[in-house]
Amino acid sequence: MEHQALIADLLNKKNILVKDLNSLVWGSIEVRERDGKSYIYIHKRDGGISRTRFVGNYSEALFNQITKNNIEARSLKRKIRELAKELKKLGYEEGELSEAVKKNIDLAKRNMVDSIYKQARLEGMAVTFLDTETVVEGGQISNLSVGDVQKINNLKHAWQFILDEGVVTAPSDYNILCYINKLVEEGFYYTAGALRDVPVSIGGTAWKPEIPIEGVVKNDLQGILAIEDVYERAIKAQLYISRGQLFIDGNKRTATLFANHILISNGCGIIVVPEELVPEYKKLLIAFYETNDNTAVFKFLFDNCLLKLK
Repeated sequence: MEHQALIADLLNKKNILVKDLNSLVWGSIEVRERDGKSYIYIHKRDGGISRTRFVGNYSEALFNQITKNNIEARSLKRKIRELAKELKKLGYEEGELSEAVKKNIDLAKRNMVDSIYKQARLEGMAVTFLDTETVVEGGQISNLSVGDVQKINNLKHAWQFILDEGVVTAPSDYNILCYINKLVEEGFYYTAGALRDVPVSIGGTAWKPEIPIEGVVKNDLQGILAIEDVYERAIKAQLYISRGQLFIDGNKRTATLFANHILISNGCGIIVVPEELVPEYKKLLIAFYETNDNTAVFKFLFDNCLLKLK
C-alpha cells in the first residue's frame, strides 16, 4: 500500500511538472521581418516532430520572457527526467494507450477549438468561432477584452492538460479536478485550484450551495468515480461539480473538462453543450440546483451533448 501511495505521489508531481512545462511558451527563438515589422516565432520538437509556432509581435519584453521561459523549461525537463527515473526504480511503467483512447485523443484535438468556443458561449462570452480559433492559435483579437482572451487561453491550457498522455493514463481524481480549475482560473484568482471558503450566489435562483469541505468532496467523488458505466460516471461528476460550486469560479468549465478527462481516458468520446442548447441547459441546471433531482438534466446531457467515437 505504501509502495503504491509513493508511486501515486510521484506521478502526481510529474504530471504537475509536465503541465507547468506545457503552459510555458518556450523554444528556439526566431525573429522574422515582414513589411517593416518584426515577429517572434519559436521552434521546438513535439512528439519527435519539429514544430514552428507564431508567438507575437516583437518586443524586448516578450523576447526576454521567452528566454527566461527556456531556462525554466530546461529545469522542469530535468526534474521530470529525475521523477521518471524514480518511478522506473519502483517498477512503474507508463501504460500503453489503447487504440480507442488514441482515437479519442485525436477526436478531442480535432474538436478542441469548437469545444472551447462552446464553453465560452456557455459562460456568456461574446466571442465568435473565428475569434476563438485566432486566440487558440496565438493570434491577436482587438475586439475582445483582455479577460476574455485570458479565459480562452486558460481553456486551451486546460484542454492540453487533459489530453497529455501522462494525464490521460492518470486516474480521474480530486487532484486532477483541482489542477483543472487552477488552469481554468489562472490569472483571475490567487485561490484558483483550491476549494472555495466563501459563500457564493448563482444567477437565476435564490438557492445557495454550502461551502465545500475537502473530506466530504473527496468522499462524494470517490462514490461517483466508482460508478461502472463511464457515461453515467462522467455526467454525474460534471453535475456534482457544477451544483456544488466547489471553486470560487469556473465551475461549469471545470466540471465539463473533468467529465471529458473521464470520457477520454476510457475512449468514450467527449461532452460539450451545443451553443443553441445553452438556454435549455441553464434552465435544467437551475432546476437541478434547486431540487437536487438530476433526472432531466442528465438525460439532456446524455442525449444532446455527447460526441462518441464512431
